[in-house]
Amino acid sequence: MAEYSKALSFYEKTLEIQQKSLPSNHLSLATSYNNIGSVHDKMGEYSKALSFYEKAVEIYQRTLPSNQPLLAISHNNIGTMYDNMEAYSEALSSHKKALEIYQKNSSFKSS
Repeated sequence: MAEYSKALSFYEKTLEIQQKSLPSNHLSLATSYNNIGSVHDKMGEYSKALSFYEKAVEIYQRTLPSNQPLLAISHNNIGTMYDNMEAYSEALSSHKKALEIYQKNSSFKSS
């Protein structure tokens, strides 16, 4: 657990620097939110992870095309957190959003 705490500390410091120097919709912020969410997930802190994954989705929705795989990955992460918290209808909704994005993305369509 100590290594996760150390990783979290570094990710939070990175985010703090980014928040001071980058616009609020910069993709690097979304990456940091995802990284922090992932650490919280590994630590079993699902509601905290969910909060950070949702922040990443907000940035992706403002800045990326609607068929961007990063957006699908983030919706999948959110769905997994809801699943871990036994909020199954929310989990299903998030996973459906991820699937819809993958289906819209031409690079994932079979020929």
